[in-house]
Amino acid sequence: MDETQTKKEDAVDLRPGMTIRVYQKIKELNTKGEEKERIQYFEGIIIAKKHGKETGGTITVRKVSDGVGVEKIFPLNLPTITKIEIKKEARVRRAKLYFLKRTYKKKLKEKTIKKK
Repeated sequence: MDETQTKKEDAVDLRPGMTIRVYQKIKELNTKGEEKERIQYFEGIIIAKKHGKETGGTITVRKVSDGVGVEKIFPLNLPTITKIEIKKEARVRRAKLYFLKRTYKKKLKEKTIKKK
C-alpha cells in the first residue's frame, strides 16, 4: 500500500481541506438480472468532518462536475468503502469549509504531503 493511501482504520487523520479519492464498491443489476460488482471512486475536497472517531463519524466530500456542485456524505465505517487515497492537502484555518459552496474566487494554499 502506498503512503498516500489510507485504510479505514487510519481514516482519523483526514482533515478538511484535503483532496481525497474515496473508492467504493457498487453492486449493479445488468439487463439479464445478474448482479455485477465494480469499484467506483469519488474525488473531491473534504469540507466537513463530523463526530471524529465515533462509529457514526462522517466526512462530507465536495466536487464540481460540469459546473454543478456535487456533495457526498461518507460514513467512515461504511463496509463498501475499500480505500481512501489522499491526493492533495490545503492549508485551511476553519473546521468546516462551507464557504466553498458559495462562489469563492481565491485558490486554497496547497501544503506538501509528508511521505512516511
